[in-house]
Amino acid sequence: MSSFDHGTGMQGTGDDVSTAKPSPQGSSWQRLRLNLLTPRAIVAGALVIACFMVALCGVVVFQARADALEHAREASRNVALIAERDIERNFELYALSLQAVIDGIHDPEIMALPSRLRRQTLFDRAASASYLGSVLVLDAKGQVVLDSLTDATPDLNFADRRYFTVQRDNPDAGLFVSDPYYSRLRSGSPSIALSRRISRPDGSFGGITMVAVQLEYFHNLFSGLQLGPHGSVALIGQDGVMVMRQPYDPAVIGRNIGGASTFRRFLMAPDGSFADKSTIDGMRRLYYFKHLQHLPLIIMVAEAEPDIYATWTRRAVIIGSLMATFALGFVGIAFVLAAQLRRRMRAESELALLARTDGLTGLNNRRTLGEILDREWRRARRNRSVFSLLFVDVDCFKAYNDFYGHQAGDDTLAAVAKCIGENIRRPTDSAARYGGEEFLVVLPDTAPQGAAVIAEQIRMAISNLGIEHVTSEYGRVTASIGAAAWTPETDGDVTAVIREADQALYDAKATGRNKVALFAVRPEMASAVGHHS
Repeated sequence: MSSFDHGTGMQGTGDDVSTAKPSPQGSSWQRLRLNLLTPRAIVAGALVIACFMVALCGVVVFQARADALEHAREASRNVALIAERDIERNFELYALSLQAVIDGIHDPEIMALPSRLRRQTLFDRAASASYLGSVLVLDAKGQVVLDSLTDATPDLNFADRRYFTVQRDNPDAGLFVSDPYYSRLRSGSPSIALSRRISRPDGSFGGITMVAVQLEYFHNLFSGLQLGPHGSVALIGQDGVMVMRQPYDPAVIGRNIGGASTFRRFLMAPDGSFADKSTIDGMRRLYYFKHLQHLPLIIMVAEAEPDIYATWTRRAVIIGSLMATFALGFVGIAFVLAAQLRRRMRAESELALLARTDGLTGLNNRRTLGEILDREWRRARRNRSVFSLLFVDVDCFKAYNDFYGHQAGDDTLAAVAKCIGENIRRPTDSAARYGGEEFLVVLPDTAPQGAAVIAEQIRMAISNLGIEHVTSEYGRVTASIGAAAWTPETDGDVTAVIREADQALYDAKATGRNKVALFAVRPEMASAVGHHS
């Protein structure tokens, strides 16, 4: 709002209150401290710290999850390595036994031995190992001609078995590992066969030697591996046929999973690790696979994700709950501190206001008035601008106080102060209780005529309150007002202007009260502006 010259109606040229000399309390350091100590800053700082702590906890928990996954991947690799070494070691022994049988068949001296001695020579003790069936020698038609367990050759033909047809049709088949089948010699026991081709001296097909390995061997091997409640380990042929799987399900054995997404990934590399959902039970697992180096088999170890993250989940819940509780508690304490600080700041503000204002009227007190006068006087001198004062005094107030009582007197002073405040509209104008029933109004950048106009407005407003005053000649509460001004053309100081305003007030009271008197440059020119009403 622009300042307005009350006397001439022209806009004033003076500075506003902000041009006053800053106090030491207004230093930048103290302003910085106040900004840092505001309740909002405390809450914001607490939220930032809490978010940082939660984020840090999240990073730690996420890293722990990654560590759990890596640990599971390493454990799966170790389990696969154990199973691989056991299988390859045993299969190597079985393969050597089959080769020894072939070499013995080609030796005329061994074949000329009596049947019992020949059997003991051809078939070593590896052929009687656990989980092995008979080592058989089949002729070119698939008929059993030698049995490692008995001299009485069983009258059986296995020409329909794939382990026979593959060796018959492929001279370079080498050691062939068959798909699972149900044995005809061991009451239908599920087995796989290892077979080798017997070639005649001219290279033609002369039959095979084979040994059956019961699937119970793989079942017992895998069941001893610890993979968690939902873990899985399997031995799969390179054509996708399931040889063994743990957890064991007879319906799964022999199933071809060549079309499954997991198996397709098994064929993409010699070994590797990935996460996928099982086509057998729908469980999502972390798979580790490896192709056996010397066998057409793939070992697969899979840990279920719920098992992998079970321990991590429990710890994450505990740590997350504690961190969330701590963060919420920290923020809660910040809110409490902010509320306490807000109450303290409000109390300090109220105390500061009480220290600067009059408790009864709400106007500035005598101490604040001194600061205002000093500031505005310096500004007026610096800017060479007009400076006006109004001295307001309630007429016959002692008599009013004696007649109506002190409470009524206090109420009247408060009403008068309100009238004064409502009639000074510029931000630079101010009013103060000078003492008792006296008030002083400071009007910067206001000519004497403008000050007289405002004074008359205040006088009329007080009179129009209509507060009964039987001991006054007007029958109601009135006020007399003295106005004085300092102009650049005159000398003196602010105390001189106060004395002049007080003198003008004295003139107003001496000439009948309830009027405004303007102090003239020469005392004999003092004039009454208001009139009795």
